Amino acid sequence: MAHPHLESVKDYLLTLQDSLCDSLTSLDGGGRFREETWERAEGGGGRSRVIEEGALFEKGGVNFSHVHGEKLPPSATAARPELAGRSFHAVGVSWVLHPRNPHVPTVHGNVRFFIADKAGEEPVWWFGGGYDLTPYYPSLEDTKHWHRVAARACEPFGEAVYPRFKAWCDEYFTLKHRDETRGVGGLFFDDLNEWPFETCFAFQRSVGDSFLEAFVPIAERRRETPFGEREREFQSYRRGRYVEFNLVWDRGTLFGLQSGGRTESILMSMPPLARWQYQWAPQPGSEEARLLAYLQPRDWLNTTEEPLPK
Repeated sequence: MAHPHLESVKDYLLTLQDSLCDSLTSLDGGGRFREETWERAEGGGGRSRVIEEGALFEKGGVNFSHVHGEKLPPSATAARPELAGRSFHAVGVSWVLHPRNPHVPTVHGNVRFFIADKAGEEPVWWFGGGYDLTPYYPSLEDTKHWHRVAARACEPFGEAVYPRFKAWCDEYFTLKHRDETRGVGGLFFDDLNEWPFETCFAFQRSVGDSFLEAFVPIAERRRETPFGEREREFQSYRRGRYVEFNLVWDRGTLFGLQSGGRTESILMSMPPLARWQYQWAPQPGSEEARLLAYLQPRDWLNTTEEPLPK
């Protein structure tokens, strides 16, 4: 039997998808999300919503999925071998937004709930999620705002929560083969069941509900910044790093593909354009070189001076 609170989590996630899409449509000011529903042969399905060629978003998606089955995929049992032989339910909302203007960061977030069942035993459950920011032309003002909102979302749950999940985000979203973070971080948590269920669920809601407060002011502040071909080429080059992380390191992508999820929805996170250039490096002192100073873990709440490349 699945966890008795599965339906309440699912109801919240569906409502979150609606509220995100409504607010992001208004923010875009030109495009609209199109919706597709899908079913998974092994059990479950989802509701995918994608926006393309909008006034702000070149591409984006806000996807809901609820998949279940009798056998966990290898990506789950490799990390948690004690779950072998259990059936599962995985329900979540994931969103990725790729603005056209290179001065508006790419942004990602997700919140999810997982249950593994076995006859005669208590269900094993946990929450996971978070959000992270990937700028191309970073701003200390934007980065500090992003982390202040994240810290406030964690504050009711203890003073150690934000530093813990901020550090986990820095570690998780590191391209180990490049020795750089994907962006300026945010929050990441997984396997969260150390508090009572209601507290864990409240924390998930606090994170999910704070996303728009974190992102919308940044997008509004930067969306009219002028840009040209140089900035777009740099954006495409750095989007290549985004692709590398998602295909090489991201556990959610691997779980989705191994569990028989809908490929189009899983790969919705990919940017519409990306490029790779052999041994390219920015000109020293250029605006593009500034990004490199941001791609290492830092205490953004207490950083007072603009990071500069070494």
